[in-house]
Parts: sequence; structure tokens; C-alpha cells
Amino acid sequence: MVSGGPPSFLAGSPPRIFAHRGLALNAPENTVLAFRHALEHGATHLETDVRASRDGVAVLSHDASLALPELDIPLEELRIAELQRIDLGYGQSFSSLTEALEAFPEALFNLDVKSEGAIAATAAAVLAAGATGRVLVTSFSEERRRKTLRLLPGVASSASAPVVAQSVVAARLGNRALLRRVLNGCVAVQVPETASVLRVVTPHFVRAIHSAGVEVHVWTVNDPAAMERLLDTGVDGLVTDRPDLAAALVDRRSDRGTDRGTARDTPGMP
Repeated sequence: MVSGGPPSFLAGSPPRIFAHRGLALNAPENTVLAFRHALEHGATHLETDVRASRDGVAVLSHDASLALPELDIPLEELRIAELQRIDLGYGQSFSSLTEALEAFPEALFNLDVKSEGAIAATAAAVLAAGATGRVLVTSFSEERRRKTLRLLPGVASSASAPVVAQSVVAARLGNRALLRRVLNGCVAVQVPETASVLRVVTPHFVRAIHSAGVEVHVWTVNDPAAMERLLDTGVDGLVTDRPDLAAALVDRRSDRGTDRGTARDTPGMP
């Protein structure tokens, strides 16, 4: 395990399997049923998105709008009781963060704070559940990430989009001191393999991030061949819609004694 974060969130050895919005096979995404399926099929972590209801409750939803055939309005205009009366299919409705934390009291949650209104709501739910040691807080917005962390001192966090961009530049420059400053307070960078024409995840990038004591998690990876390639590169986690496929692959690699990858085995930066 890379040092630097609460041991419960980054407990054990990588690779980590992050179920992206749960496992949405025969279940709507970001619901208790999707999370249950993900854990039953080998996910080590649950990745989800947090917004806030009109009455300030943390609600798990990626999209800002409901975008349902009978109801297309912003989620944050409805109270939690109204959201939980909406049928999303398979007997599921919108889940509050509190409900998810209580339903899976030992599960590890990767929380993407999606809106300004969700900051206080996320912190309140995590604190009420006594879950600071088993969540990671992140956001594409650095301002939202920092505001949430101020309400949850000591909680694990991964880099926001601006910090990821800075870390990519620092890694390419080979500036280890700059990279450590940029990633101060982060236990992970969570990145796509490519961004537009730029390949983000390379052996050099992974070695650089590891030299700063930080993990590399790659999203959103659903193809087993891509999963295998990334694990060979030395990444620490896969964020995937198919945690079942990722878990089966990790089990096969474990059975044949596959190393975690040359990027981890080579100390320092080239």
C-alpha cells in the first residue's frame, strides 16, 4: 500500500477495483442494489456521485437533471422524500448517501462531490455515519474538493482535475519536488488513460506518481484487455462499470503469479 492515507481506505495491496456507480447489470446505477451487486461480484471499492436534494440531503446521482420521461427537472429542486418516491426500476429509487453508508457499513466509498450544494450535505452524512476512515472525497473542482475536506479533516482525497493537469506536467518535466508539492494531501490521482490526443497513463507517469507516494487509479476501464495492459503498467486501481470482469481478471493474474507491473518495480523517476 502507498503510504499517506487513512489505512482503512487504502488497506491491503493493490490492485483495487472501483465499481463505477456500482454494477448496473439488472440494477439502476448509483443505487443500493447496484452497490450490492458490485460487492457480491468482487469490487473492493464503490465509486459514486453526490448531489444535494432541495432539503439539503446528500443524494447519489451523476446527472444534475432527473431526465426521466415523466419528469425532467433539476434534481436539487426536489426534496429527498420526493426523490425516493421515483421508481428507477428493479424496485429502486434515488439513494441518499446516508442510506448507502448504513446499508454497507464496511464498504469503502469513493465520493465525487458534484455540486456546491453537496459539500455540506456530503460532510454531514459522512460524519453522522462515522465513516471518515472509509471514504475518499474528490471532485473535478479543486474549490469543491478543498471545501469538502475542510469539513472532513483527515479524510482521504484524490486529485481534482486542475491538480491532475499540474501533476501530468510535473511528471513530464521530471520535477519530483514540484510533483510532491502539487499532490500534497492526495492519496491518489484518478485519471483517464487518454485525454483527447494525450496519453496520460504511461509507465513514466505511473513511476512518477508512485515516487510521490501516491496511487494511480484509471477510469473508466471496461475492456479486459485494457485492464490487463494497465495492470501491467503498474496502476493501482481500475474504475470500471464491470467490476465482475475486473475481479475475474485480478483472480486469474493472482493464480498465475503475475507481477503488479514493471512501473512499480523500478524505483524513482527515469
